[in-house]
Amino acid sequence: MRRTAQDVPLLDYVRRPGLPAVTVQHWVGDHPSEGPRFSGEHAHDFLLLLYVACGSLVARVDGRDRTIATGDAFVIAPGAVVTPGRPDPDGEVWAVSFPPDTVDPAAAAPLVSWRGHPLLAPFVGNHRGGGQRLRVPPEDRAAWLAHLTDLDAELRGRRDGYADAARAHLTLLLVRLGRLGIDGPAELGVDPLVAEVLEVVENRYHEAISLRDVAAAVGLTPGHLTTVVGRATGRTVQQWITERRMREARRLLADTDLTVADIARRIGYRDAGYFVRRFRTAHRVTPTAWRRGTI
Repeated sequence: MRRTAQDVPLLDYVRRPGLPAVTVQHWVGDHPSEGPRFSGEHAHDFLLLLYVACGSLVARVDGRDRTIATGDAFVIAPGAVVTPGRPDPDGEVWAVSFPPDTVDPAAAAPLVSWRGHPLLAPFVGNHRGGGQRLRVPPEDRAAWLAHLTDLDAELRGRRDGYADAARAHLTLLLVRLGRLGIDGPAELGVDPLVAEVLEVVENRYHEAISLRDVAAAVGLTPGHLTTVVGRATGRTVQQWITERRMREARRLLADTDLTVADIARRIGYRDAGYFVRRFRTAHRVTPTAWRRGTI
């Protein structure tokens, strides 16, 4: 498990071949629906939307206790340090988690681009304490529950067209979230150097690029660059290169008939065997198995 610069566990979103990258969990009392739950202090690299249908819970986010009660939506951005709370015994809580590219698959550099996406503005608002609480008007709560229930049903039932239906319900939830009177967007909070690094990665990930190459492109030593990027993002430069390559690999596996060797070359790996090992480490299956799962 990766860790942040503050030495907190950093949870990755686990992608599954053929499945939309969105997860729903539903708690009734302290009994969650199926799915992972991390109870200790942690951060995550995905977006998280909580909705309290009834009852309340207290969660600690970036060192601040936040009380979330009936009719509250609560958003947590990637990188916030969270200690989850337990819902009331008679409470009901929904949680929707998803990586930024679920909303914008064409986004070039997720760390930067998601912050400027209009549907994700609530996750960047002028709030302190790592999260933002938004009040859902009583007259809108039935619609929120309907979207959450339908999203959960689509992901569980997996009927024809469910992936498109799930993304549609997620989009409608985010539209409703954006209408809750959030503050105007805050400054993006992305270090210009980090943005420059990610731009280099975006432009050159298909080459045999290394940390040393990226450092030279931005005029820093490899050691200094490693420190800056690690502190700002919780990832190394090489991890960002790998993340971009894997995202393109997933697209090519799903949308083309290119061989695994051809895909490896297109995303900057000279050795197809090494690409297969990297892909399997990232996704727990081989590229060929991933392709079979997306057909």
